[in-house]
Amino acid sequence: MGSLPTQRATTGELLLPPHHPPPGQSVTRTSLPGNPLAPSAARRFVRAALADWTGLALPAAATINDRVAADAVLVVGELVTNAVVHAGTTVELLFRLEDPADGRPAALVLEVSDHHPTRTVRHEQQHQEDEDGLDEYGRGLQLVAALAECWGITYRPGLKTVWARLPLDGWDTCPVPGAEPAIQRGLRAAGILAPAPRRVVRDDHEWAGRGALSFLAEASDLLAGQLDEDLVAALAGQLLVPRLADWCAFWLEDNTTEGGGPRLARVWHADESALETLRTVLEKEPPRMPEPPRTGPVPIPWPSSERGAEGHADGHGHAHADGKADRHGHADGHGVRGGDGQGVRGVPGGAAGGTALAYRLVVGGHGLGTLMLGRRGRGRIPDAVTTLVEDFARRVALAIGAARRYTRQVTISRILQRGLLPSQVAQIPGIDSRIVYEPSDDGLAGGDFYDVFQAGPGARRWCFMLGDVQGSGPEAAVVTGLARPWLRLLAREGHQVGQVLDRLNRLLLDDATEAAEAAASMVAAAGDLPGGPQPPAQPQSRFLSLLYGELVPLAPEDGGGARCTLASAGHPLPLLLRPDGSVTPAAAPQVLLGVVDDVGYESHTFHLAPGETLLCVTDGVTERRSRTGRMFDDGDGLAEALAGCAGLPAREVADRIRQAVHTFGETPVRDDLALLVLQAR
Repeated sequence: MGSLPTQRATTGELLLPPHHPPPGQSVTRTSLPGNPLAPSAARRFVRAALADWTGLALPAAATINDRVAADAVLVVGELVTNAVVHAGTTVELLFRLEDPADGRPAALVLEVSDHHPTRTVRHEQQHQEDEDGLDEYGRGLQLVAALAECWGITYRPGLKTVWARLPLDGWDTCPVPGAEPAIQRGLRAAGILAPAPRRVVRDDHEWAGRGALSFLAEASDLLAGQLDEDLVAALAGQLLVPRLADWCAFWLEDNTTEGGGPRLARVWHADESALETLRTVLEKEPPRMPEPPRTGPVPIPWPSSERGAEGHADGHGHAHADGKADRHGHADGHGVRGGDGQGVRGVPGGAAGGTALAYRLVVGGHGLGTLMLGRRGRGRIPDAVTTLVEDFARRVALAIGAARRYTRQVTISRILQRGLLPSQVAQIPGIDSRIVYEPSDDGLAGGDFYDVFQAGPGARRWCFMLGDVQGSGPEAAVVTGLARPWLRLLAREGHQVGQVLDRLNRLLLDDATEAAEAAASMVAAAGDLPGGPQPPAQPQSRFLSLLYGELVPLAPEDGGGARCTLASAGHPLPLLLRPDGSVTPAAAPQVLLGVVDDVGYESHTFHLAPGETLLCVTDGVTERRSRTGRMFDDGDGLAEALAGCAGLPAREVADRIRQAVHTFGETPVRDDLALLVLQAR
């Protein structure tokens, strides 16, 4: 099915900007996350692109000036903000420099796409009847219309694109005869950006039906999957202001640490010039909400620089400044009235102040924080709005709770990871070593581990290992916590490389058998429960891949370097790089550890001569995938990358392999990445 262009051009014609630019154009693009950081990132991206283009020998680039650059930065910020607030998906940004063609001047073209094509984009012509100010969709597209020669919206399956064309040489159409186009555009933009002295006019009737459901659905989509509580508060504030309130604030509580009181996480105000004043007033006194924590609106006094502790809700939900509200916050069935607002200073809202409410953010009976919001004027807040905000506050509380659980999990995993890895590795005489370890960003303790250590006090053997446990998280951490100390102990007892792997394999199998027997005993003990006894659990091996070896430094008269003995158990094979650039495997493949009992592991010994480099990696390197599904080591890709490192020191070899892995795929590395470089001097 083809796309349906629905675009508006200020010049009166329907335009469809080319998505496949012809030769002679400079094009750059990027993807941005759908969060509040996207607009600033987009502005930096556009500035960088303009700086690059001005250094090129292109005819159109010579006409880029400070005015055009400022317009482009302003427009991209508004378009990306519009996409983040009203779609909440990943944002695709395309920036194009067009040469003059077909009588049209050179121009900059911006295209901002999101993946929520069912959401309608509103603009100034749809709201001309609102003479008291702009609605919740802001000034963004009015500003785009003022600065662009033409702009429009293109809908495609699964994609909505808002684009704007900024000419580099101006254009002839101008609404004021005799005025310069650039000056007129500047005046229109300044008028749009100027703080509006009039109130936002809201139609609260829309929240009584489908409007409320649509708002809550949008909020759920935007908050879902956010893993940072401050970002949750920031997104929630953007949804509330100015749609439902003139300002809002989020206090978040931390009851997990001693003395962890509430903190003012985010403050939003429809008038940005009043933001800092509001923050200053609110920071003086955290809200005191009824206990035990419960949902529902609680009237509070309008923020005032003259108010102190008085004026907060007491333990029964009454507002001291206005005793007309019951403990649920309702006044008389027609809405909610806040504090009287008298004597207000510092916070805009008129001499009469306004209505302010507080909602406790509660999950499972535990208070996570407080949402405060306010509307200017003496009017009541309708019940439909207070009920909607109460439902919204529940969703915010759930999102904050999920973000906190994730943060705790990440913190525990990082602490566990630090405890499972060596605090430092041994320096081997005559060997330069370099380790690169990058855990995955999923917040779980990784399965990769490494170590380099001396076999014992005064020993002439140094041992090294690089392993990968099946899976990740606590299960993998348990095996890692067993394997590395066992390997150290076996090595210091004088066992040879093959014997070390044999014994570790037996230990893993024994540990898995004991765990299965314990589980079977628990099942047998529960045989009297409804349903009868269950079949005993079968032993499940905790297996891992491992590259283990030892180095014995050699004196110069013995050839220098080191004698290396190693064995690979189900692990990516180590590669040996010689000074001439040739690369060969340094071990033979063998079965994983912890899988089968009747196996004997064999080792391989060779001379690591001066200038030769041994590279050991985990499958996070070899199995790194490109967009097409091809893996990094397909077709001996790792050996090819290593061959290009001939003559480099160990540190640079490690850095170059790491960089090659990262650039091989378009997305961030998702698996643990570990590599060890050993180079004989």
